[in-house]
Amino acid sequence: MEIIQIVGIGIIGTILAVVIKQYKPELSLLLSIVVGLIILLLLVGRIAVIIDVMENLATKANIDLIYFKTILKVIAISYITEFAYKVCEDTGQKSIAMKIQLAGRIFIMILGIPIMLAILESVMQLLP
Repeated sequence: MEIIQIVGIGIIGTILAVVIKQYKPELSLLLSIVVGLIILLLLVGRIAVIIDVMENLATKANIDLIYFKTILKVIAISYITEFAYKVCEDTGQKSIAMKIQLAGRIFIMILGIPIMLAILESVMQLLP
């Protein structure tokens, strides 16, 4: 099972990072980032399957794919932002982490504008 592989990599990476941190703190940080990226890369195949299933459901439900793709982009921005935020936070760079978080929120708001406009147009059509 892949989850055992992912958990194993995470635990081994954590133990190595803690041990290395005593001698070379900068290498410990680098190791943590690499382990996180390896885990993300292992999940890419699973994420692609989820996206395909959701896309098929959206097509069957006659949902415009542009809205579906926008929602996927919002989810991707959320995960990427959270990953970068945690890396910065782990290094003690809370100020930079908060700027990354702010940037992610702004990009999500920008992506949400077309959906909000579509909802407003639909509501306006319902009103007399």
